[in-house]
Amino acid sequence: MKIRDADIKQLNGTTLAYMGDAVMEQFVREHLIRNGQVKPNKLHVSATKFVSAKAQASMVVQLLEENYFTDEEIAVIKRGRNANQGTVPKNTDVQTYRHATSFEAIIGYFYLLNQHDRLRNMMEHVLTDNFAKGRS
Repeated sequence: MKIRDADIKQLNGTTLAYMGDAVMEQFVREHLIRNGQVKPNKLHVSATKFVSAKAQASMVVQLLEENYFTDEEIAVIKRGRNANQGTVPKNTDVQTYRHATSFEAIIGYFYLLNQHDRLRNMMEHVLTDNFAKGRS
């Protein structure tokens, strides 16, 4: 059974975050390689600085403070933040983990709805900003 766009808009935050996690990983890997990091060990260390819960939480908070999102997108972020996640990794607190999940949810939402320009714009914005701050 194929899922329609209307159904994607109703997916729970955890499902959207599941997709967003994979998409985020791909964007980060491509970003690092395109910026000249080609040594596998350094790539892994640099990538973890972007895909950690703390980094993802700071990215979504930054975008929210910039009023980057539409009302509909904020609703998706809230669904991701409020999703029942079951467990929280031991290396982060609940609030940080929820914000990180909300960021992955909006990534998954854009990706599944084929809003690739919006997704690319957002990812370039946060990755370039974080890259410039020396997080990579």
